[in-house]
Amino acid sequence: MTPTVSSSSQPLWTPPTDALQRTQMGQFCQASGFSTYDALYHWSIEQPADFWQSWLKASGLVYQGSTAPAILSEETLDATLGPGQRFFPNVTLNLAENLLQDTGDRLAIIGIAEGRATLRLSHDALYEAVRRCAASLRQTGVKPGDRVGGILPNVPEAVIAMLATASLGAVWSSASPDFGTQALLDRFGQIEPVVLFVATGYQYHGKVYSCIEKHRALTAHLPTLRQVVWVSILSPEALPSIPEAGIVEISEPEVCFTNLPPSTSWDQWQQIGEEDAPLTFQPMGFNDPAYILYSSGTTGLPKAIVHGVGGTLLQHAKELKLHCDLKPGDNLLYFTTCGWMMWNWMVSALMTGATITLLDGSPSYPTLDRLWEIAATEGVTHLGTSPKFLGACRKATQPPIEPGKRFRLRHLRMLLSTGAPLLPEDFDWVYGQVKPDLALCSISGGTDIISCFMLGNPLLPVYRGELQGAGLGLSLQVLQENGQTAATGEPGELVCQAPFPCMPLYFWNDPDYRRYRSAYFPHGSQRWFHGDQVIFTGSQGACGGFVIAGRSDTTLNPGGVRIGTAEIYRLVETLPEIADSLVVSQPWQDDVRIVLFVKPNDLTSWDDILAEKIRQRIRQEASPRHVPAVIQPVQKIPYTPSGKKLEMAVKHLLCGEKPQNLGVLSDPDALQEYEQFAQMQAQPNPVPAHAPGLPKIAE
Repeated sequence: MTPTVSSSSQPLWTPPTDALQRTQMGQFCQASGFSTYDALYHWSIEQPADFWQSWLKASGLVYQGSTAPAILSEETLDATLGPGQRFFPNVTLNLAENLLQDTGDRLAIIGIAEGRATLRLSHDALYEAVRRCAASLRQTGVKPGDRVGGILPNVPEAVIAMLATASLGAVWSSASPDFGTQALLDRFGQIEPVVLFVATGYQYHGKVYSCIEKHRALTAHLPTLRQVVWVSILSPEALPSIPEAGIVEISEPEVCFTNLPPSTSWDQWQQIGEEDAPLTFQPMGFNDPAYILYSSGTTGLPKAIVHGVGGTLLQHAKELKLHCDLKPGDNLLYFTTCGWMMWNWMVSALMTGATITLLDGSPSYPTLDRLWEIAATEGVTHLGTSPKFLGACRKATQPPIEPGKRFRLRHLRMLLSTGAPLLPEDFDWVYGQVKPDLALCSISGGTDIISCFMLGNPLLPVYRGELQGAGLGLSLQVLQENGQTAATGEPGELVCQAPFPCMPLYFWNDPDYRRYRSAYFPHGSQRWFHGDQVIFTGSQGACGGFVIAGRSDTTLNPGGVRIGTAEIYRLVETLPEIADSLVVSQPWQDDVRIVLFVKPNDLTSWDDILAEKIRQRIRQEASPRHVPAVIQPVQKIPYTPSGKKLEMAVKHLLCGEKPQNLGVLSDPDALQEYEQFAQMQAQPNPVPAHAPGLPKIAE
């Protein structure tokens, strides 16, 4: 049975009548000779070279060189280049230069973190901080192509360190300080950083976490490090002081490491370089590396994905300026960590002249109103969050409150959501309880492209449960298993039929692009396979809308019937008794069975009656094929720090394999009850073991 793709033919929000004149998307549309987004989109995918060349010239990016050719053809593509290196070979630019274009005393960054006073940096203050940091990096010998890492909370120091790195043409790679030591080594151990910025600790949901021992253990296993810079977010009273360089004792288990790299504090670091050294910007090729991001790594060593300077800037400029209509004077807050690509995306908003508001800590501490209160107080115009957070707010809003009376978000124009499909009921809650006249944009893309395939659009209406449309220049198609285009309303595999600038340049340590091509171009295909199960609704014409049914690798397949996990989540998580859920498939008796884990609001209230209520709802509103063979109550649902459910980790447990690299868990204990459940189950068809990661170290 195909899920409902849109519960209403009437849009929940429609663009203002003058959107074509007032928005940046509308102005670019008219300047390109079109009067509708659908026509603009068709041109962008039918004449991609003309489109990308036109957008580069109109984007406001600072660059040098010729924009011709815009795209290298297959015939002229050097055999040593990968699929993502064919754009603008004669263009040079610098990421930091483009993000630091604005000057003056207007706010560039607002930094809000638990356990720390709010920091406010003007564009001039940001520029000066980057200048000092870059001078210290240069003094340490950092040169173009070197890797600089950050294990930091979402605070201004992380942005400053990244921009200083980019100004020198070095490559930035970051992770969240809540990652475990092994997960960090599995990432940074691959790329051999020369400088590492690390947090002494952080506060989350009112609790203080020290990172000193963990990060000292990590740095002892990174022999290429020339310098470790300790960033103290919390007061000295909250955390012990940074230990002296040399021998450090790790308490559990007891281990001693020697020959540690030199260490310094952030304040001392800012004074290492020459006092009056100017900030210069190293010209970089359009296809030179800027960032290294990582796949989740729950089924093997994380893929180190290298993204380019030009592709990242050009794509982010398109999404932020055109699709989000972000302008000077606006304020973007996206709740994220430094280990998620949305952090890179958010920081790129500096190129628009907007303020970025960084929030580190729990968005629901001390109450679920915390994020909304910050948005109201700081005048946030664009707010980004997750379906998990919006769903929690929906369930907590009892009784309903008149729109606009609770949060008073008079500046807010756009609410963005990503990390998982946004339920139709959450669309209803936003427009009924938050604000009726904002654009609610469910967006989808990922680490692989450091941006979005499907996202919001100020020229298109918002329909319940749908992503508005495809991004400009991205030729999207939904394919059936037989390779044919799926009919409107039918699920299929999301593919992109033509190259685009923000494709990865390459994977680290993959010189022949074998793993790269295997990941995105299976069986020698020339089309990018993204790994999402998607439904094209056609509500917006040829450019959209879309519904995400789930990840392809977690698609449920009982009796040969393909079922997206989002179909189950919507029916289960809108029950008032259920707080959260996770569903996976398990090989069982020459077939596949569905196993549903549910987190009740009150575990003591779980009984057979509630289990049968769940089965009945799924049977009646989906189909008998959707009904789980097993429903198991649990206390926790495992998530990554970016808010993604760890479906694959649980699936592998049920198939007889222990997941790897679980330092990415936001709660390290979240899988214990799933391991116990798996041990009680027969394992008739265990999956193959995956390749081991880097050598394990004590934590």
